[in-house]
Amino acid sequence: MRSAWLALSCRPLDTRFLTASHLRVAKTSWSWSNAGKGSETKTCPSSHGRAARSALWPARRNLLVKELDHIIPEYAAFIEASPFAALATSGPEGLDCSPRGDLAGFVRIRDPKTLMMPDRRGNNRADSLRNILRNPRVGLLFLVPGSGTTLRVNGRAHITTDAALCASFSVDGKPARSVTVIDVDSVYFQCARAVHRSELWNPARHVDPKSLPTPGKILEITSRKCVDGETYDTEWPERAKKSMW
Repeated sequence: MRSAWLALSCRPLDTRFLTASHLRVAKTSWSWSNAGKGSETKTCPSSHGRAARSALWPARRNLLVKELDHIIPEYAAFIEASPFAALATSGPEGLDCSPRGDLAGFVRIRDPKTLMMPDRRGNNRADSLRNILRNPRVGLLFLVPGSGTTLRVNGRAHITTDAALCASFSVDGKPARSVTVIDVDSVYFQCARAVHRSELWNPARHVDPKSLPTPGKILEITSRKCVDGETYDTEWPERAKKSMW
Protein backbone atom coordinates (compact mmCIF):
# COMPACT_ATOMS: atom_id res chain seq x y z
CA MET A 1 0.00 0.00 0.00
CA ARG A 2 1.22 3.50 -0.86
CA SER A 3 0.62 4.68 2.71
CA ALA A 4 3.07 2.05 3.91
CA TRP A 5 5.93 3.25 1.74
CA LEU A 6 8.94 4.51 3.57
CA ALA A 7 9.89 8.13 2.87
CA LEU A 8 13.54 8.87 3.37
CA SER A 9 15.23 12.26 3.37
CA CYS A 10 18.78 13.35 2.71
CA ARG A 11 19.33 14.12 6.38
CA PRO A 12 20.98 11.37 8.51
CA LEU A 13 18.75 8.36 9.03
CA ASP A 14 17.98 7.14 12.55
CA THR A 15 18.25 3.38 12.00
CA ARG A 16 16.95 2.59 15.49
CA PHE A 17 13.41 2.67 14.13
CA LEU A 18 13.95 0.66 10.95
CA THR A 19 12.05 -2.60 10.70
CA ALA A 20 12.21 -5.45 8.22
CA SER A 21 9.13 -4.09 6.46
CA HIS A 22 10.83 -0.71 6.12
CA LEU A 23 13.79 -2.32 4.40
CA ARG A 24 11.54 -4.20 1.99
CA VAL A 25 9.64 -1.03 1.13
CA ALA A 26 12.87 0.89 0.63
CA LYS A 27 13.68 -1.38 -2.30
CA THR A 28 10.76 0.03 -4.24
CA SER A 29 10.28 3.65 -3.21
CA TRP A 30 11.91 6.55 -1.47
CA SER A 31 11.66 10.34 -1.46
CA TRP A 32 13.87 13.25 -0.71
CA SER A 33 13.54 16.99 -0.23
CA ASN A 34 13.67 18.94 -3.47
CA ALA A 35 15.55 22.11 -2.54
CA GLY A 36 12.82 23.15 -0.13
CA LYS A 37 10.07 22.72 -2.74
CA GLY A 38 8.34 19.82 -1.03
CA SER A 39 8.98 16.17 -1.70
CA GLU A 40 9.55 14.37 -4.94
CA THR A 41 8.93 10.61 -5.02
CA LYS A 42 10.81 8.27 -7.33
CA THR A 43 10.15 4.60 -7.97
CA CYS A 44 13.06 2.22 -7.66
CA PRO A 45 12.86 -1.03 -9.68
CA SER A 46 13.98 -4.10 -7.76
CA SER A 47 17.04 -4.31 -10.02
CA HIS A 48 18.19 -0.96 -8.63
CA GLY A 49 18.80 -2.21 -5.10
CA ARG A 50 21.96 -0.16 -4.79
CA ALA A 51 20.02 3.09 -5.04
CA ALA A 52 17.69 2.02 -2.24
CA ARG A 53 20.68 0.91 -0.19
CA SER A 54 22.31 4.28 -0.70
CA ALA A 55 19.13 6.01 0.46
CA LEU A 56 19.20 4.01 3.68
CA TRP A 57 22.91 4.05 4.38
CA PRO A 58 24.73 6.52 2.12
CA ALA A 59 28.16 5.10 1.25
CA ARG A 60 31.27 7.08 0.52
CA ARG A 61 32.35 6.94 -3.11
CA ASN A 62 35.53 5.00 -2.36
CA LEU A 63 33.41 2.22 -0.83
CA LEU A 64 31.46 1.81 -4.07
CA VAL A 65 34.22 2.09 -6.66
CA LYS A 66 35.97 -0.93 -5.12
CA GLU A 67 33.32 -3.22 -6.63
CA LEU A 68 34.26 -4.53 -10.07
CA ASP A 69 32.87 -7.13 -12.46
CA HIS A 70 36.27 -8.75 -12.99
CA ILE A 71 39.37 -9.73 -11.06
CA ILE A 72 42.25 -7.28 -11.11
CA PRO A 73 45.81 -8.26 -10.03
CA GLU A 74 45.28 -6.69 -6.59
CA TYR A 75 42.23 -8.86 -5.94
CA ALA A 76 43.96 -11.88 -7.45
CA ALA A 77 46.65 -11.55 -4.76
CA PHE A 78 44.06 -12.27 -2.04
CA ILE A 79 42.60 -15.27 -3.89
CA GLU A 80 46.06 -16.74 -4.47
CA ALA A 81 47.03 -16.27 -0.80
CA SER A 82 43.81 -17.68 0.63
CA PRO A 83 43.63 -21.26 1.99
CA PHE A 84 40.02 -20.89 3.13
CA ALA A 85 36.74 -19.61 1.69
CA ALA A 86 33.09 -19.78 2.67
CA LEU A 87 30.80 -20.77 -0.22
CA ALA A 88 27.20 -19.55 -0.11
CA THR A 89 24.55 -21.18 -2.31
CA SER A 90 20.77 -21.27 -2.53
CA GLY A 91 18.31 -23.98 -3.49
CA PRO A 92 14.66 -24.98 -3.08
CA GLU A 93 15.35 -26.15 0.47
CA GLY A 94 16.86 -22.80 1.44
CA LEU A 95 20.31 -21.27 1.90
CA ASP A 96 23.60 -22.99 2.61
CA CYS A 97 27.04 -21.75 3.58
CA SER A 98 29.84 -24.30 3.36
CA PRO A 99 33.54 -24.09 4.30
CA ARG A 100 36.13 -24.72 1.60
CA GLY A 101 39.74 -25.21 2.66
CA ASP A 102 42.83 -26.38 0.82
CA LEU A 103 46.39 -25.31 0.10
CA ALA A 104 46.76 -21.55 -0.39
CA GLY A 105 45.63 -20.56 -3.85
CA PHE A 106 43.37 -23.60 -4.21
CA VAL A 107 40.83 -21.46 -6.08
CA ARG A 108 42.34 -21.05 -9.52
CA ILE A 109 41.97 -17.89 -11.58
CA ARG A 110 41.44 -19.00 -15.17
CA ASP A 111 40.95 -15.44 -16.41
CA PRO A 112 39.67 -12.12 -14.96
CA LYS A 113 36.06 -13.32 -15.24
CA THR A 114 36.41 -16.97 -14.22
CA LEU A 115 37.36 -18.88 -11.06
CA MET A 116 37.71 -22.64 -10.66
CA MET A 117 37.41 -24.39 -7.30
CA PRO A 118 38.13 -28.11 -6.72
CA ASP A 119 35.72 -30.28 -4.79
CA ARG A 120 37.56 -32.45 -2.25
CA ARG A 121 36.35 -35.28 -0.08
CA GLY A 122 34.12 -34.18 2.77
CA ASN A 123 30.96 -35.27 4.52
CA ASN A 124 29.24 -36.23 1.25
CA ARG A 125 26.17 -34.12 1.99
CA ALA A 126 26.80 -32.30 -1.32
CA ASP A 127 24.56 -29.41 -0.25
CA SER A 128 26.48 -26.85 -2.31
CA LEU A 129 26.66 -29.01 -5.41
CA ARG A 130 22.96 -29.86 -5.30
CA ASN A 131 22.09 -26.19 -4.92
CA ILE A 132 24.31 -25.09 -7.81
CA LEU A 133 22.67 -27.62 -10.12
CA ARG A 134 19.34 -25.94 -9.48
CA ASN A 135 20.40 -22.33 -8.85
CA PRO A 136 23.76 -21.16 -10.21
CA ARG A 137 24.11 -18.05 -8.05
CA VAL A 138 26.93 -18.29 -5.53
CA GLY A 139 28.90 -16.11 -3.15
CA LEU A 140 32.45 -16.58 -1.88
CA LEU A 141 34.20 -15.00 1.08
CA PHE A 142 37.98 -15.45 1.07
CA LEU A 143 40.01 -15.30 4.30
CA VAL A 144 43.77 -14.85 4.45
CA PRO A 145 45.41 -15.81 7.77
CA GLY A 146 46.94 -12.76 9.38
CA SER A 147 45.05 -10.26 7.20
CA GLY A 148 42.03 -8.31 8.36
CA THR A 149 40.90 -7.69 4.80
CA THR A 150 38.60 -10.28 3.23
CA LEU A 151 37.54 -10.63 -0.39
CA ARG A 152 34.00 -11.18 -1.61
CA VAL A 153 33.04 -12.66 -4.98
CA ASN A 154 29.53 -13.10 -6.34
CA GLY A 155 28.74 -14.94 -9.53
CA ARG A 156 27.12 -17.88 -11.31
CA ALA A 157 28.55 -21.38 -11.15
CA HIS A 158 28.40 -24.69 -12.92
CA ILE A 159 29.98 -28.04 -12.09
CA THR A 160 32.23 -30.07 -14.34
CA THR A 161 33.75 -33.53 -13.93
CA ASP A 162 36.10 -33.15 -16.90
CA ALA A 163 38.82 -35.71 -16.19
CA ALA A 164 41.74 -33.58 -17.38
CA LEU A 165 40.60 -30.55 -15.40
CA CYS A 166 40.00 -32.59 -12.23
CA ALA A 167 43.44 -34.17 -12.64
CA SER A 168 45.04 -30.72 -12.85
CA PHE A 169 43.91 -30.15 -9.25
CA SER A 170 45.49 -33.38 -7.98
CA VAL A 171 47.13 -33.48 -4.55
CA ASP A 172 49.06 -36.57 -3.46
CA GLY A 173 48.04 -38.18 -6.72
CA LYS A 174 44.34 -37.73 -6.00
CA PRO A 175 42.33 -35.60 -8.47
CA ALA A 176 39.47 -33.34 -7.50
CA ARG A 177 36.12 -35.13 -7.54
CA SER A 178 34.66 -32.26 -9.55
CA VAL A 179 35.42 -28.61 -10.25
CA THR A 180 33.09 -25.70 -9.64
CA VAL A 181 33.54 -23.08 -12.37
CA ILE A 182 32.40 -19.59 -11.34
CA ASP A 183 31.61 -16.77 -13.75
CA VAL A 184 32.38 -13.61 -11.79
CA ASP A 185 29.65 -10.97 -11.57
CA SER A 186 31.17 -8.83 -8.83
CA VAL A 187 34.30 -8.78 -6.70
CA TYR A 188 35.35 -6.40 -3.93
CA PHE A 189 37.25 -6.31 -0.68
CA GLN A 190 35.54 -6.11 2.70
CA CYS A 191 36.95 -3.74 5.29
CA ALA A 192 38.83 -5.25 8.22
CA ARG A 193 36.52 -4.12 11.03
CA ALA A 194 34.85 -7.51 11.59
CA VAL A 195 38.16 -9.37 11.75
CA HIS A 196 39.74 -6.75 14.00
CA ARG A 197 36.76 -6.69 16.34
CA SER A 198 36.79 -10.47 16.61
CA GLU A 199 40.60 -10.62 17.05
CA LEU A 200 40.35 -13.65 14.82
CA TRP A 201 44.09 -14.06 14.28
CA ASN A 202 45.14 -13.22 17.84
CA PRO A 203 46.52 -16.45 19.42
CA ALA A 204 45.70 -15.11 22.87
CA ARG A 205 42.02 -15.15 21.92
CA HIS A 206 41.98 -18.66 20.50
CA VAL A 207 39.64 -21.09 22.22
CA ASP A 208 40.97 -24.32 23.71
CA PRO A 209 39.27 -27.09 21.65
CA LYS A 210 39.02 -29.16 24.83
CA SER A 211 36.53 -26.62 26.19
CA LEU A 212 34.07 -27.46 23.39
CA PRO A 213 31.97 -30.57 22.77
CA THR A 214 33.70 -32.95 20.35
CA PRO A 215 32.06 -34.05 17.09
CA GLY A 216 31.80 -37.55 18.57
CA LYS A 217 29.99 -36.25 21.62
CA ILE A 218 27.54 -34.31 19.46
CA LEU A 219 26.89 -37.33 17.24
CA GLU A 220 26.33 -39.53 20.28
CA ILE A 221 23.67 -37.14 21.53
CA THR A 222 21.96 -36.44 18.21
CA SER A 223 21.95 -40.14 17.27
CA ARG A 224 20.60 -41.10 20.71
CA LYS A 225 23.75 -43.10 21.34
CA CYS A 226 23.59 -45.03 18.09
CA VAL A 227 27.07 -43.58 17.52
CA ASP A 228 29.75 -44.21 20.13
CA GLY A 229 31.23 -40.75 20.57
CA GLU A 230 34.52 -41.79 22.12
CA THR A 231 35.23 -44.32 19.37
CA TYR A 232 34.36 -41.76 16.69
CA ASP A 233 36.73 -39.15 18.13
CA THR A 234 39.53 -41.68 18.58
CA GLU A 235 39.31 -42.95 15.01
CA TRP A 236 38.76 -39.60 13.32
CA PRO A 237 42.40 -38.38 13.00
CA GLU A 238 43.50 -41.48 11.13
CA ARG A 239 40.34 -41.56 9.07
CA ALA A 240 40.77 -37.89 8.11
CA LYS A 241 44.43 -38.46 7.22
CA LYS A 242 43.46 -41.16 4.74
CA SER A 243 40.60 -39.17 3.22
CA MET A 244 42.02 -35.63 3.27
CA TRP A 245 42.28 -35.36 -0.51
